[in-house]
Amino acid sequence: QVPMCWIRPLEVGQSHVLGEEVTVTLLDSNHCPGSVMFLFEGVFGTILYTGDFRYTSTMQGEPALRGRHIDRLYLAHCHPHRPLPSRQHATRQAAHLIRTHPRHQVVIGVYSLGKETLLVDLAVEFSTWVVVSPWRLEQMRLLELPDVFTTEEGAGWIRAVDVAEIRSDTLVSWNMLHPTIAILPTGRPVKVTHPNIHPIPYSDHSSFLELCEFVKWLKPCSVIPIVKGDICQAYFQKYLSSAPHAFPDLKIPKPVQESVQPQSRRKGQEPVRLLKRAAWHSVPRGVVYESPDKYTEKSEELVGVKVLQQNYCKSALYSKEGSTCHTAKEEGKEELSGEQPGAASTVHQALLPDEHFPSGLAEQYLLTPLKVLKQYSSQEFDKLVEDVFRRGKAS
Repeated sequence: QVPMCWIRPLEVGQSHVLGEEVTVTLLDSNHCPGSVMFLFEGVFGTILYTGDFRYTSTMQGEPALRGRHIDRLYLAHCHPHRPLPSRQHATRQAAHLIRTHPRHQVVIGVYSLGKETLLVDLAVEFSTWVVVSPWRLEQMRLLELPDVFTTEEGAGWIRAVDVAEIRSDTLVSWNMLHPTIAILPTGRPVKVTHPNIHPIPYSDHSSFLELCEFVKWLKPCSVIPIVKGDICQAYFQKYLSSAPHAFPDLKIPKPVQESVQPQSRRKGQEPVRLLKRAAWHSVPRGVVYESPDKYTEKSEELVGVKVLQQNYCKSALYSKEGSTCHTAKEEGKEELSGEQPGAASTVHQALLPDEHFPSGLAEQYLLTPLKVLKQYSSQEFDKLVEDVFRRGKAS
């Protein structure tokens, strides 16, 4: 969970200034209750992040979007082979299905949030209560929905249950008590496990045709997929604006400038992070064919073994002489103060050749072929690791 100190409530439809450089506007995304799109404006240009949303032509009347130049549009669920009807059309499909089963009770599978409009429309269409659980009834009241929901069993012949309850075994149980059909309102392909389970393509996501209409109207400079693996730019290339990205020269905010200046004063010194990266790339790579068994005979010969110890010393280097431990944080302090670091930390300050970075015990063990490791006792290796950690604690 996000700590409450970082949460700020923002009104939908109003522009909010963050710091001195960024303005953000929340727009109703027509998805589930409370879902919004984010419109960011600043020195980086104008970015619209849709998230999950269901496009309607009424969005073209949104003042924050009308006539707006969008540099980057972040779009979700760009699937050209998934046609979806409008939610109104899907609601009519559900109503038609219910009419063809006049003697059946109806169970509708929904998630914890979403599809509330479908439930209200069906309740009004058939003049019946929708039976829900107590916690869902409280949620409907918080959302200030029409008073068509109840927790009283038998008060209505339409029930809303969790989507996970729509299964073959539950349908069998319900039909033993009373003829029952189940409706799954979803735009996703589902596997039907009972003849009385009926998927209805009611979706809170935009269809591909709706996305095309949205991009064609908005005319962004580029489209970036939100979902990994999606391809957006190629699908909407013909709808993109030919105008160049309206990105002015990027200005570094004052807090960032203040944090950058001390680093620029370190003449002749590289940042600690870059030094650590250089040291990491200097570690020998490749398969080590030497057996770890030779280390079990003379464990005291291990000098400069790199051990990952989360609780004692992160990214540390242990040495036999004095068993000293220098963390990256301590090294950073030494560099900033201009003091000369100790002998053990000089390994990080110079780009030494590969031979100065001995392979760690764990690295050699993991890179040794399995058929070689099988020849030696695992207890011997475990004992050696314990000895190394014991020396670390003693230091």
